[in-house]
Amino acid sequence: MRVTALAGEVPAALASALTARGLDAVRAEALATGGAQVALLLEPLDDADAMPLMREAGVAGVDCHTGDGWAVVVGTLARLGGLARGGGPSRLPERLSAELGRFLSDRQERPEAWRTARRSIPLARSCLVGILNVTPDSFSDGGRHFAPADALAGARAMREAGAAVLDVGGESTRPLAASPDEAEELRRVIPVVRALAAEIALPISVDTRRSRVAEAALAAGAEIVNDVSALTHDPRMAGVVRDAGAGVVLMHMRGDPGTMDAHATYRDVATEVAAELAERRDRALEAGIARDAIVLDPGLGFAKTPEQNFAVLDRLASVTALGHPVMVGPSRKRFLGAVTGAPVDRRDGATAAACVAARIRGARLFRVHDVASAAEALAVADAMLGA
Repeated sequence: MRVTALAGEVPAALASALTARGLDAVRAEALATGGAQVALLLEPLDDADAMPLMREAGVAGVDCHTGDGWAVVVGTLARLGGLARGGGPSRLPERLSAELGRFLSDRQERPEAWRTARRSIPLARSCLVGILNVTPDSFSDGGRHFAPADALAGARAMREAGAAVLDVGGESTRPLAASPDEAEELRRVIPVVRALAAEIALPISVDTRRSRVAEAALAAGAEIVNDVSALTHDPRMAGVVRDAGAGVVLMHMRGDPGTMDAHATYRDVATEVAAELAERRDRALEAGIARDAIVLDPGLGFAKTPEQNFAVLDRLASVTALGHPVMVGPSRKRFLGAVTGAPVDRRDGATAAACVAARIRGARLFRVHDVASAAEALAVADAMLGA
């Protein structure tokens, strides 16, 4: 007899092994996903919830560990689902049952497309988002695409290299960068968006925190709003996104670009980033933005130390479990320079490596300056993952 590991921690690997041996594909997938072990952190948890949670976890066959205001439950998805369905009088408290059930339902979502104002972008394979900074002072390529003609030439090159989306930004969000006034941001962004919409047959995203810039860009042909403040900077922004039916990227950041480095203090960075993104996602949904329009971005380089950025990358499952497509933007950032020693203009290899790591952890969209090198690396990752 021979014993062979089936990589059961990767459900697709287990399902593949089972179907290769004759098991029905539907049953194989159900067995693979239902048998996967999952650990969930519940906090804050009232003392009154701890005892019924411990009791019902035991009944459901789920391991449960409690502490001061928190609990961790560990079990298969099938058994955790049974725990969530155990709510009711004298059993699991209804609000706890409902929240656990909602989370498990979200986690089961498999977003294969992103709906924007004009189309649906497929996400079965890696989606490259090319960065077009129309600013004089961005940390990596300030001034390179500042003129509309240069931006258009850069967009053509990115399209040829494999970009599926173009992200146009008129405000540098590097640490301590000066913010242009609204009129200047409009002057930088709108002619470029209009030119791209007329010639480049790719979805256009506008990278802005200002609702009037977003509104004008959407009218000029953009279909996505990429807001580094996750709709918190401008109270009108959620309504603009909703009314246009636009796609939206909600990015994690604390403070603003001028103060964010002072906010890089976390007890547990991965879970806190995921929890804060979940709150901002919930506000977007409450504002009427469609669920399938929302992409989440953990905000690499924003209010995070180099070590914290790598922790977020490694534990990206905390964000992907929220049930939305995840975009990462590691491109040429300081945390890559901190481990490679490379200057900004020599970090494209490290960027590609970070993108592959994020793809393996579940990210689907990758915002980069050098599309060609990232596309090549991600083609290998997609092939490995069977995409």
